Amino acid sequence: MVDVTLTINGTTVSRSTTPRRLLSDFIREDLGYTGTHVGCEHGYCGACTILVDGEPARACLMLAVQADGLQLETVESLAPSPDALHEIQQAFQDNHGLQCGFCTPGMLMTAKALLADNATPTEEEVREQIAGNLCRCTGYSQIVDAILSVGPVVRETP
Repeated sequence: MVDVTLTINGTTVSRSTTPRRLLSDFIREDLGYTGTHVGCEHGYCGACTILVDGEPARACLMLAVQADGLQLETVESLAPSPDALHEIQQAFQDNHGLQCGFCTPGMLMTAKALLADNATPTEEEVREQIAGNLCRCTGYSQIVDAILSVGPVVRETP
C-alpha cells in the first residue's frame, strides 16, 4: 500500500491505496466523487476529465499515486451551492448542451479549463478544446454554443 495525500475540490485528503490504482477509480470509489464518469478506460472518450493543477487530465490515464501532492477538481466543485448552478452548468442547461449526461462532467471540466485561459474563445478554439471529449447525443453544436455563451462570466468566477 502507498499513502496518497492530495487536495480534491478544496479539501485535503489522505488515503492508502495500491500502487496501480487508477485515479478515476480512486476518485469514484475511495473518495466518493462519482461525478467523474468512466467510459473507455483508455483516455479516448474524455468522460473522466478532471482538472489537475488547473489543467484538464484524463483520470483513467493516471494512477492515484501520481496525484500525490496535487490539486484536483471534479465536476462536484462547480456548483456554488446545492441550490445553484455554476455559470458553465447553467449555460449547458440553457443551450441544451446535454442529453444523456454521460459526457457532461468531462465536457464541463474541459470548458472550465478553456475559459479560465481564454474568456472569449472562438468557435474554432472551443471545438479544438473539446475534440478529446466524445458525445454521442448532442452533435456538439449545443455544447459549443453553451461554452461560447459563458466566456466573460467565468473569468470573474473565483
